[in-house]
Amino acid sequence: MKPLIAAAVLFAFAGAASAQEVRVTLSGVEARPGQILASLQTERQFMQPAGAYGQVAQPVAGTVTIVFPDVAPGSYSLAVMHDENRDLQMQRESDGRPKEGWAMVNGASLRGAPTFAQVKFDVGATPVHLTEAMIYPR
Repeated sequence: MKPLIAAAVLFAFAGAASAQEVRVTLSGVEARPGQILASLQTERQFMQPAGAYGQVAQPVAGTVTIVFPDVAPGSYSLAVMHDENRDLQMQRESDGRPKEGWAMVNGASLRGAPTFAQVKFDVGATPVHLTEAMIYPR
């Protein structure tokens, strides 16, 4: 029985040791009301209301850094929204374009609804540092 417990503890520790920090630097943040919501999502969670990991930050003009600690290895998308009215939903124009600020990996190159493959990044054996520009409607 003791070897089984020791193996379970070692496995749990090894899993925790492989988790990495994902640090996201958002540039071009505008000092608007509300909050910045950010989540990391697996392919199965992609574009759903909840993510695997979520964070909230206060918007300040310029740069905001959000840190996701202990992210398990795998492929993720990053979804960021400047939720100006704090309703936890992206406000959209009648044609589907966002009314609130947002960011994703490769966001500036998107010309329609993204696919997971277009916006994914990988978490592996080292910490991940992403820098993404916030995109605000004009």
